[in-house]
Amino acid sequence: MPRRVTIAALALGLAGAVLTAPTTSAEPAASAKSDSRKQHWDEADKTGFGTSKTRQSEVWFTLEGGRISEVFYPDLSTPSVRSLELTVTDGASKDRQSKDMSTVVSRPDERSLRFTLVSTDNDGHYRLTEQVVTDPARSAVVISATVESLDGGQHTLGVRYAPALGNGASGDRVSSTKRALKAVDQMAHVASTIMTSPGLSHTSRTSASIGASTATVSLAFGRTSQSSSQAAKQSLAQPWSTTAAGYDDGWHAYLGSLKPVPASAAAIEREYDASALVLAAGEDKRHPGAFVASPSMPWVWGDEVKDLSSPSAAYHEVWSRDAYQIGTALYAMGDTAAAHRVVDWLFGTQQKEDGSFPQNSDVDGKPEWDSIQLDEVTLPIALAHLVGKTDKKTYRGIKKAVRFLMHFRDEDTHRTAPFTTQERWENQSGYSPATIAAEIDGLVTGADIARQHGDTKLAKQWDRTADKWASKVKKWTVTTNGPLSAAPYFLRLTKDGHPDKGTTYSIGDGGPARADQRRVVDPSFLDLVRFGILSPSDPDVVNSLKVVDQDLAVATPNGTFWHRFSFDGYGETSSGAEWEITDPGDGKTHGRAWPLLAGERGEYAVAAGQSGAPYLASMAAAAGASDMLAEQVWDGRAPTGQACCPAGEGTRSATPLLWSHAVLVRLAWTIQDGRPVDQQPVVAQRYLN
Repeated sequence: MPRRVTIAALALGLAGAVLTAPTTSAEPAASAKSDSRKQHWDEADKTGFGTSKTRQSEVWFTLEGGRISEVFYPDLSTPSVRSLELTVTDGASKDRQSKDMSTVVSRPDERSLRFTLVSTDNDGHYRLTEQVVTDPARSAVVISATVESLDGGQHTLGVRYAPALGNGASGDRVSSTKRALKAVDQMAHVASTIMTSPGLSHTSRTSASIGASTATVSLAFGRTSQSSSQAAKQSLAQPWSTTAAGYDDGWHAYLGSLKPVPASAAAIEREYDASALVLAAGEDKRHPGAFVASPSMPWVWGDEVKDLSSPSAAYHEVWSRDAYQIGTALYAMGDTAAAHRVVDWLFGTQQKEDGSFPQNSDVDGKPEWDSIQLDEVTLPIALAHLVGKTDKKTYRGIKKAVRFLMHFRDEDTHRTAPFTTQERWENQSGYSPATIAAEIDGLVTGADIARQHGDTKLAKQWDRTADKWASKVKKWTVTTNGPLSAAPYFLRLTKDGHPDKGTTYSIGDGGPARADQRRVVDPSFLDLVRFGILSPSDPDVVNSLKVVDQDLAVATPNGTFWHRFSFDGYGETSSGAEWEITDPGDGKTHGRAWPLLAGERGEYAVAAGQSGAPYLASMAAAAGASDMLAEQVWDGRAPTGQACCPAGEGTRSATPLLWSHAVLVRLAWTIQDGRPVDQQPVVAQRYLN
């Protein structure tokens, strides 16, 4: 998926932009008003992500900037809240979590996705403690909040709410009553209600006082105002401790249903469990098997004012590539049922007209972006074979996918597979080692499934094609005269299948407008090893690792990480400003280092008979205080430093990124088993024996 800095200062002004003068609880309710202005979603570096394990609770929360940020309802492709933050007043002034307090976020129970936020004001007058869960029985976020005075004064609580029902505020009609803050989007058939115990007072359209130092807050959803109000009342009718216990119990039971934490992960057990929880939480509840890439909208993807993604359609989508990574991790950790659901969802949303898979889609399978990525066509096949989902219905989908691959012709170049319109980083066409590896893996595993169904002729045809591509992958992607080494090495890709030609292309994201393809490398050729197509001791693989380490490796206090590819510009500017689309060659944005690439390197190490433990430790160390793994970490270039962003710590990229958590889990089991989790014997025996 497009790999995805910062919108904090802009986002902080969001909630205040829709406020009206407060009214007392004795006055008439504030009138409803529709808000049609384009605004900003919160930043993507979430410090928390949670939901109940139950399916009847169709709501997910995120935390960012010391408060609740986006809340998703009724599914994981639909953000319906921009922010919900607590306020503290001493009667003379009112402080907001996001603006006037410093907050530490933690997970007090390492086997649950319950989060605690402890906020203190800048002058030390009070301490605000907030605990967040969702109600297992209904679609409601439930908060327990207490403000403790530290200066002998009196401090009371309030709430401040910025709804964005149905993926945007344009249709929202917001209002308040004596006891509730309400929002309704009739076109989206979504409504929300905030109620508290003790009850609200002094309500305006989007803010209210509670007038107490301890309170329970319920943010509930439904299709109508009445149903959301009912859910809010019901969630408040039971003690918060009861709700929290039920929430925790659900996650405890889930972890208890999995394989025991492998011995390889004993030193990072907390992060391993967190990764398992995040992966499970990333599945939509209305559409089982649909796992989103991340519950976030990084950088300009969350900036509706700039119209890049409005309504939001960024990382809270499903990519079959990411689904493969997630599915392999679920399978490795023992959730075979979830891995089967992934396969069912993928082939259930396969494009009926041609057998391809969307570049990405909403959780209901509706395509969003429309490029063709051939690894996304074949990885579902490999996943189906890995997890044993080879029934007749799945096999029909597999045949359609292979038929699409065999007849593929790029519209612009008229080249056929294994050439792909986009490779795994989604901004270049060409002959990609990673894509070709996925194509071969899908063909060989698909052929094995075909034989299971008696289609020996098809199986032979698919195997022959895989063998042909395996024999030519180096011819298409390994240069013998490139400037980075006197010995042959893999390129990120070639535009023309001629790796010794100095063909140039525009890198994108502000990178060079004309880069010699022989100067651009990435570590994705390691998929050829992980899938069992090339030996880890292959001399071109070994030399390519040296080239990649010289060009892309980043040493940090948390270990070594890698950039995606040479000249990558998908990340913050040197001043920390957000990534956005820029002109070729301007060099304004800088892609940082990726934890998941450390995991993939660890998988290679295990395949090569080396230790994968250092790579697993690096990934775990890159997680934040509440155990969320980011897409990228700071890489030693500006603005890294004590005053900003420690090297090896998460950037403001997509956090949590499920792919990162998936690779951590998969690496732990790869170390435990002594072989890559998703290396399938039918492939390895064909090419390595």
